[in-house]
Amino acid sequence: MSAAEPTDHDLVVRAQGGDGGAFATLARRHRDRVYRLALRITRDAQDAEDVLQETFLSVYRKLADFREDAAFTTWLHRVAANHALMKLRKRRSTIQTTPMDEVGDRFEDGGTVLSPGGTWQDDGKLDAAEKRELRERINQAVDELPEIYRVVFLLRDVEELSTEEVAEVVGIGVPNVKTRLHRARLLLRDKL
Repeated sequence: MSAAEPTDHDLVVRAQGGDGGAFATLARRHRDRVYRLALRITRDAQDAEDVLQETFLSVYRKLADFREDAAFTTWLHRVAANHALMKLRKRRSTIQTTPMDEVGDRFEDGGTVLSPGGTWQDDGKLDAAEKRELRERINQAVDELPEIYRVVFLLRDVEELSTEEVAEVVGIGVPNVKTRLHRARLLLRDKL
């Protein structure tokens, strides 16, 4: 964001005052990230599109009530995650997977591995076939995580939200986030 561009705070204030253009700018600024989060949680492109629309509709309707107790992006992630989780619960028996490498971000160009320190990195020693196989194994392992661990893992390690932001989005305490994240990483390590 350049110095000339308004901050999220400025846009929220303008949108709360009735400036539809300010809200449209907020939506454009954050739509890709909301879509990626929804796709990672629901693992279905159509559901992610629905979640994207539902999220921004909810945010638009409730923007007047937003008091900035948290950052706008944290609030937006919470709304998106809640809509995605509701969508997941509605179709729990027929979950289809979307490989995370189609989502982009950390899983592009040959994949990555979870290091003992908990960060994603590619050590550069794998050939293309090995990277493809590893990426498929990572996708499968993440897909197989129980929902309570998968969501925390995606928000913290893939979306790179802070532990405090994840706690706010999911509606649990920071120690609970740390516990779930630790368990998710252990489960992934065991699966991989």
